[in-house]
Amino acid sequence: MGKINIALLGFGTVGKGVYQTIHTHQHHLLELLGDHVEVSKIVVENIDKHSRYNKEELFTTHFQKVLDDPDIDVIFEAIVGIEPAVTYVKNALKSGKHVITANKEMFAFHGKELKNMADKHNVKIGFEATTGGGIPVMQTIEHLLQTNYITKTTAILNGTSNYILTEMRLHGLSFSEALIQAKKLGIAEADPTNDIEGYDAFYKLMILSDHIFGEQPCWQSVKRQGISHLTQEQIKEWDTCNQRIKSIATLYLNNNKIEASIEPLILNENDPLFAIEGVENAITLEGSIVGKITLSGPGAGALPTASAMIEDFRLIYSLTRTPVESV
Repeated sequence: MGKINIALLGFGTVGKGVYQTIHTHQHHLLELLGDHVEVSKIVVENIDKHSRYNKEELFTTHFQKVLDDPDIDVIFEAIVGIEPAVTYVKNALKSGKHVITANKEMFAFHGKELKNMADKHNVKIGFEATTGGGIPVMQTIEHLLQTNYITKTTAILNGTSNYILTEMRLHGLSFSEALIQAKKLGIAEADPTNDIEGYDAFYKLMILSDHIFGEQPCWQSVKRQGISHLTQEQIKEWDTCNQRIKSIATLYLNNNKIEASIEPLILNENDPLFAIEGVENAITLEGSIVGKITLSGPGAGALPTASAMIEDFRLIYSLTRTPVESV
């Protein structure tokens, strides 16, 4: 039995979720991989914030220590924003280390470049967690829908917006009241702009586009409208007609041109996204053979995101490990 050493970049909600999952699922990972998995280094901005873990040797503020350690096999990137994340990931790939990321903004901008760089350096980059939280949409597209070609994708890609719209409909809250509630519960950030104005869903949709079609539409051509203008009166009126308003991301080919949008749409009860409530996300894929399939589940949070990253890790390790030759 050997050991797989991993490093975490960032120790916020997602980083802690990965750390916790590796420890709680150590026995199962050993059964799957045949090796013990150990978090050997965690890169953070401020070590003092994590003193309660009482493992000072585990934390560092210097990413170079991870790059210089030949025993670290895989890096889990769980920090926010484009920089320094993209620089860290590029250097990790160049140094021959596999990378698993949950950084949707960074990957929307640089995903194609990073995938090409991983191929060039004979390593893997996992990005399941960038798009649907715990929903295995990337693996479904890549491994289960190879014969099908996907003609259209419609999705609820932001749990904060979906939660706010659900609360407005179920409990008669105004938009501002529902947003305040979401902040108190930790569902919305202190600055919720990315969620309620559609930027978060936009980044995820661009990653999906690149994965499905091999390219993204011109970003300036994508309609992006948030939900902050919606009123409780509108939502109540639609509800009396058995209709629901949802923030919907749409992606399809039109005469070989990729069309995309993120905007509030009115759904009828026969739509598979009609019943997706609260913080849940869902993605409907229309395949050329299978027709419509819908995947749904938690779109964010520590453990759902950690789940997607750990599944990427398992897949990467099973694809790249060198089988032991029989004697």
